[in-house]
Amino acid sequence: MTKAKFRFNKETLEYEKVSTNFWAIAAKVLGVVSLAVVIGTISASYALSGQDTEELQRENADFKLHVQLLEKKSIEMQTRLDDLAAKDDHVYREIFGAEPVSEDIRKAGTGGVEKYTSLDGIKNGSRFKELHKKLDDMSAQYKVQEDSYKKLISMAQNKSKMLASIPAIQPIPNKKLRRIASGFGYRIDPIYRTRKMHKGIDFTAPKGTKIYATGDGVIRKVEYARWGYGTHVIINHGYGYTTLYGHMSRINVRPGQKVTRGQLIGLVGSTGKSTGAHLHYEVAKNGVEVNPVGYFYNDISSEQYEEILKLSSNPNQSFD
Repeated sequence: MTKAKFRFNKETLEYEKVSTNFWAIAAKVLGVVSLAVVIGTISASYALSGQDTEELQRENADFKLHVQLLEKKSIEMQTRLDDLAAKDDHVYREIFGAEPVSEDIRKAGTGGVEKYTSLDGIKNGSRFKELHKKLDDMSAQYKVQEDSYKKLISMAQNKSKMLASIPAIQPIPNKKLRRIASGFGYRIDPIYRTRKMHKGIDFTAPKGTKIYATGDGVIRKVEYARWGYGTHVIINHGYGYTTLYGHMSRINVRPGQKVTRGQLIGLVGSTGKSTGAHLHYEVAKNGVEVNPVGYFYNDISSEQYEEILKLSSNPNQSFD
C-alpha cells in the first residue's frame, strides 16, 4: 500500500495530504520534459551557433592567408619586373647605344585607388584595393617592358646587319702584314714630290691579286678613269660607311649590285695615277675619310694591330 504524502501549508499552518492522482503526476512529468526540451533546444542552438562561428573563423583565417600569399607574390613579381627594367636600361640598351626608357613612362601606372571605390563596401576592401592597384600597375609596366623588348629585338637584328656591313677585314690577303707600303696621313706624292694628305692605305701586291669587299653593302660606283684612282670601285655599306678600292686592273661587280664581306670584287692593278701595282684602299665615315687600320679588327690580333699601326705610320712616299 502506497504511503500517503503530506505537505505543510504555511498559510493554514496544517499538514495537507498531497494528491497522487494520474493527472497531477502527468502534469509534473510534462513540466520536467518541457523544461528539458527547452534547455536541450537552447543548448543545441548554442552548439550549432558555435560550429558556425568556428567555421567562419576558419574561413576568415584561410581568406587572410590567401590574401597574404597574393600580396607576397605581387611583391615578388614587382621585384622581378624592376630587375628586368634595370637590365633593360643599364645593360641591353647600352649595348645598342639606345636611350633608357624614362621613369615617367615606366611608372605611369593606371591611376590611384579611387578607381576601385566599388570595393569600399566589403570587408577588408582597402587591402583588396591596394592589391588590385598593384596588379594593374604591374600590368601597365609589363606592357611598357614588352614594347621595349620588341624595340630591342629590332635593334639586335639591325645591329647584326650593321656589324656585317661595317668594314672589318683587309681588302687583300695580307696575313703576314708585309704588303702595307704607305699609310693614312701626310705623305710624299710620288709624282709631284710634295707633302700631301694620303686618305687611305696602299697595299702592294702583284697585278691580278684578288680584292675583296670588306663589308656587306651595295656597289655605288664603278669607274674606269685614266688618272686619279684609275679603275676603281666604291661600296656603300650603309650606316654612314663607304669604302674605295683604287687602281684596279679588273672589276668583277656592277653598280647597284649587293655584295657581302669577303666577296671578290676585282683584281689589283696600276691604273690611273700610280707608280706600281698596288691597291689604294679608303674608308669613309659620314663622308670623312678615316684611318682604315681601325677597320681590320676581324682580321688581326691586338699584337698584329700594333705592328700594322707602326707600318702604316711611317712617313714614307705613297704609291699614288
